[in-house]
Amino acid sequence: MRVADILSLIDNGVIALPEFQRGYVWNRDQVRHLLQSLYRGHPIGSLLVWVTAAGTTAARGSEPTGYGTVELLLDGQQRITSLYGIIRGRPPTFFHGDTRAFLDLYFNVETEKFEFHLPMKMANDPTWISVTAVMQKGAVPCAMPFLTGQHPNASVYLDRLNALERVKERPIHAEKITGDDKTVEVVVDIFNEINSGGTKLSKGDLVLAKLCAARPQARNEMLVRLDGWRKQGFNFELDWLLRCITAVLTGQARFEGLSKTKPDEFVDGLRRAGELVDKLLNLISGRLGLDHDRVLAGRYALPVMCCYLEQAGGKLVSKAAQDRLLYWYVHSFMWGRYAGSTETVLNQDLAALKAGDTAYEQLVQQLNRVQFGKHSAVSLVAAPFRGEPLLTLLPAALRTTGFKLDGV
Repeated sequence: MRVADILSLIDNGVIALPEFQRGYVWNRDQVRHLLQSLYRGHPIGSLLVWVTAAGTTAARGSEPTGYGTVELLLDGQQRITSLYGIIRGRPPTFFHGDTRAFLDLYFNVETEKFEFHLPMKMANDPTWISVTAVMQKGAVPCAMPFLTGQHPNASVYLDRLNALERVKERPIHAEKITGDDKTVEVVVDIFNEINSGGTKLSKGDLVLAKLCAARPQARNEMLVRLDGWRKQGFNFELDWLLRCITAVLTGQARFEGLSKTKPDEFVDGLRRAGELVDKLLNLISGRLGLDHDRVLAGRYALPVMCCYLEQAGGKLVSKAAQDRLLYWYVHSFMWGRYAGSTETVLNQDLAALKAGDTAYEQLVQQLNRVQFGKHSAVSLVAAPFRGEPLLTLLPAALRTTGFKLDGV
């Protein structure tokens, strides 16, 4: 298929993304290299698509087409998304990522180089031309200033712009996976095999893929929650949020615990986990001054804190109760509690919460077992909490980052 045909099929909803695909992750260097390769006629590889019945598999960017099938991109998302963004001047409907990676790409007709728009460099240099303008308006209109001005290199520039416009006509081969036996699980295995040299799907992706098969909106509902935190200055990953949901719903860290979760239960778990995280971020921001992603430490302690807070009825009514939890939280990242095998350690701490009234003491003991014999860890952590100022627990390097401990 030609590049132009592929983009038209995306516009018509025939080509989309399976829900288990991650978002767009390419950077500007990769986009430049792609266009440079296409412009020079170099191969850029083939695509792999999964042809499945429309409406039977959770997909992003698919619309009713009347064809009865949808072609889901398994390999080639980054390349096709980049080309779509450059040629159309906007991201495709299935896009999730940073559009700055592919918008405002320019081509220099003199040097034949590709660079993203630099106002100071390109403002008074007509040899820099928008690639999107060439793709949408055509080579001749973009070359007209040189042609009408009788520029000595006008014909050369036109030839180069024609070569750039012909990128839309480049054929890209697509391998297709078909058959009723190709379930989500089978296709995910195929996806991981072909991405053996790249980023494989995580366990979280696999579980989310199965959840999305029953509730297609699940991923988007999680992304909305993540976007809300991002606007507050906290950048969390999808896997991290899924870990919090898993902890709240199952009391364990392993994603496999969600395998039998019903869609409505998952939505309720997302709501509960989101509300608990909000409360914890407010507490950590207000009491410790960790009010931005750049200074937030120990984020993998939050799934445990979510469960602890929920067991307390969703709130810590006294300052002493808040101090106790923050005291443990500070020590958890000071001593690298979750720096190693995160899932195993989380399971240990979540299991400790089942001790009921002694849950907090059990969490403290978990830290002691790991840190026994290390500098002052036992004396600080093992001693009953007596309301010591939390600031004294923080390393000097952290105390200089602007922590505020109002009311402590």
